[in-house]
Amino acid sequence: MNDNKDLQTEVKISASEHPKAFSPHILILNLIMCAIGAIIGLELIVRTGVTPNTSIIGALFAIILSRIPIKLLQKYRNVHSQNLIQTAISGATFSAANSLILPIGIPVLMGHPELMFPMLIGVFRATIIDATILYKTFDTEMFPATGAWPPGVAAAEAILAVVEKGRKAMLLIVGAAGGIIGKWIGIPMDLLGVSWFGDFFAMGALGAGSIVIGIVKTNAISLNLFQRDFVIAGNLFGEGYSFDNVALLKYMPHGIMIGAGIVALIQVGMMLFKRKGKQASNAGKFTTSMSQMKQALGLGYVAYLVVALLLAVISGLVTQMSFPQFVLWVIYAAFAAIGSELIVGISAMHSGWFPGFATALIFLLVGLLLGFPPVPLALMVGYTSATGPAFSDMAYDLKCGYILRGNGADPELEKAGRKQQYLSEILAFTVAFVMVAILAHKYFDQGLFAPVAQTFATTIEAGTSAEVAKCLIIWAFPGALIQFIGGKKQIGILFATGLLVGSTVNGVTIIVALIIRYFIVKANKNNEQILTILGAGALAGAALYSFFTATLALGKKK
Repeated sequence: MNDNKDLQTEVKISASEHPKAFSPHILILNLIMCAIGAIIGLELIVRTGVTPNTSIIGALFAIILSRIPIKLLQKYRNVHSQNLIQTAISGATFSAANSLILPIGIPVLMGHPELMFPMLIGVFRATIIDATILYKTFDTEMFPATGAWPPGVAAAEAILAVVEKGRKAMLLIVGAAGGIIGKWIGIPMDLLGVSWFGDFFAMGALGAGSIVIGIVKTNAISLNLFQRDFVIAGNLFGEGYSFDNVALLKYMPHGIMIGAGIVALIQVGMMLFKRKGKQASNAGKFTTSMSQMKQALGLGYVAYLVVALLLAVISGLVTQMSFPQFVLWVIYAAFAAIGSELIVGISAMHSGWFPGFATALIFLLVGLLLGFPPVPLALMVGYTSATGPAFSDMAYDLKCGYILRGNGADPELEKAGRKQQYLSEILAFTVAFVMVAILAHKYFDQGLFAPVAQTFATTIEAGTSAEVAKCLIIWAFPGALIQFIGGKKQIGILFATGLLVGSTVNGVTIIVALIIRYFIVKANKNNEQILTILGAGALAGAALYSFFTATLALGKKK
C-alpha cells in the first residue's frame, strides 16, 4: 500500500509541479555530474574507442544518488528530478566524446592544430542546433514519442522499477542479469532486448543486413562467442577471397545507405508537404504539429548554413576554394549535418543503434567525389559527425521522460517536462564544451585521439576514385528500392545500418529473438509487456557491462 502511495507521489504530478532544470538543487548537482560525465566520456573514447549507451548509465547514477541515505539527497527521489539528472549526465558524457573531441581531432591529425578551436566552436554550435531541432520535432509523425527509442525505454524502466518494486522490478533484474551474462559470452544482448520491443520489421531488416555483411566480410558462416570464432561453414567464396580487395563488395554498405538515405529524405519531404487533410487527421496524435516540424527543420537548416559559413570564415577556408566551390561547400556541409541527423535518428528510433560514424563517412565519400580540398573535407565531416549521434542520444532521454510522465496522458505535463529536459541538455553540452576546451590539448599531446577521427583523416588523405563512385552508384539503386518498398518501416535504412556496423552473431541474435517474440506473443498477447520489460533489462545489463568493462580497461589501453 505504501509503495503505491509513493508511486503516486513521485510520478503523478501536474505541469506546474514538474521540477525545473535551473532550480538550485538540480542545477548544482547537474553541474558537478556533467563535469564528471564529460571526463568519463573523454577517457572512454580516446583510450578504448568505446562510447557505451549513456542514457541507462545516467539513469543508474540518478538512482544511486537518490538512494544514498543523506537528507540532502532525499529530494532527488522524485522520478522527474531523476530524469533531469539522467538527461544531463547522459548529454554531457555523450556530447563530450562523440560531438566534441572526436571531430576536433580530425584537423589536428591532418597537421592543422590551429583549426582545433574553430572546429570546437563550430561543432558545439552544431550540437546546440541539433538538440533544438530534436526538441521541436520530437513527438511528430516523423519522430513519434511512441516510437521504440529502446535505450530510453530501458532507462525509464530502471527508474520505475526502483519506485514500483514488485514483479516489474524482478523482471527487469532478470533481464539485466541475462544481459550481463550474455554480453560476457559474446551475445549482443542489447540487440536481443531491442528485438523484443522494437519495430518487428525494422529489426528484421537490421538482422538480415548484419548476417549478409558478416558472411561477406569473413568468407564464412561463423559466430564469435567466448572471444573465439566458431566456424559453421568456411571459404564460401573460395580460397584467396578478401572482402577489402573487392571494391564492389567493400562499398556495398555505403552505396545501399546512400540509396536508402536519398529515398528516406524524399519520404520525409513528402511527409512535410502532404495535403492538409491528411495532416489534420493526425493532428491529435502528437504533441508537436506538422507546421512546427516544418518550421524547425527549415530554421535548423538555415542555422546550419550560418554556422558552416562562420566555420569557413574563422578557419580560413574562404581562401582555399574558389567562390563557387566555397558556396557549394557551405550548402553541402549544412545539408550533410541535417541529413545525417535525420537518417541516424530514424535508425536510432527503431533499433537503438545509430550509424553516426558510417553516415558521416558516406557524406565524406560524396564530398571527396565533389572534389573538395582535404582541409574543407576535414571540417565538413567533423561538422557532420557531431549531429546525428547527439540527436539520437537526446531522443533516448526524451523517450525516458515521456514514459515517466505517463506516456503522454497529460499533454501539458509532457510539454513542460520535455522543455526542462531540453534545458538540461543545453547545460550538459555547455559543460562538456568547457571540459573539452580545457582538456583536449592534454589528450592530443599524448597522441590520444578517438579512433574514428583517425579513420576520417586517413580516408581524406587516401582520396577516392571513379571506381568508388561507380560502386556507390551501383549499390544505391537496390538501397533505394528496398527503402521505397519498406515505406515508413524504414527497412532500407535499417538494412543498410546492419551492413555498415553489423556482424553474423548480431544478425543471428536478432532473428532468433524475433522468432521467440513471434511465438510467445502469438500464444498470449499479454506476454508482449513481459518481453518489453525483460528486453529493457537485457539492454540495460548489456550497457552496464560495456560501460564498466571499458572503464576498467582505461589503465590498460594507451
